[in-house]
Amino acid sequence: MIEDSSKFELTEELKASIDKILVEHYHDFTQIVGILLDVQSKIEQHYIPKIVACYVAEKLPVKLSVIYDCMTFYDALSDKPRGRYPIEICDSIACKVNNNEFLLKTLKELLGIDFGTVTYDGRFTIEKVSCFGACDRAPAVKINGIVYGPLKTKAQMRGLLEQFV
Repeated sequence: MIEDSSKFELTEELKASIDKILVEHYHDFTQIVGILLDVQSKIEQHYIPKIVACYVAEKLPVKLSVIYDCMTFYDALSDKPRGRYPIEICDSIACKVNNNEFLLKTLKELLGIDFGTVTYDGRFTIEKVSCFGACDRAPAVKINGIVYGPLKTKAQMRGLLEQFV
């Protein structure tokens, strides 16, 4: 089940991982998006809790508002707990023309959830995002950074989801 982010514990192990990420990015605040993506990938629920955002801001150092500006601007970043496998549905014109609405409807039906919610077991979240550069594979979804498509049948969608169960 998804935990309340206010109860998230910043462990010494996670601090060490974040410190290593900052070193890998040379503590360069111009690489903030890459830093935040790497930090987010270390958290099972694919988000950046407030306590983690504060830690990164302090260590980088940047203002906390810079961290939140990035998290609210970029679809790939989140300040809310997500499923272990966030499913991003491309909402670009190419995908709309190629029936991305079918993907959305099918995912909602197969998973029993809507946008921004998480399946009962904490596995999946459905998110509509702007173009992620897979127009040649439209309609497409991206799960944990990997693009899958074209997905045109319910059977294809079911088969894809079964890979993550």
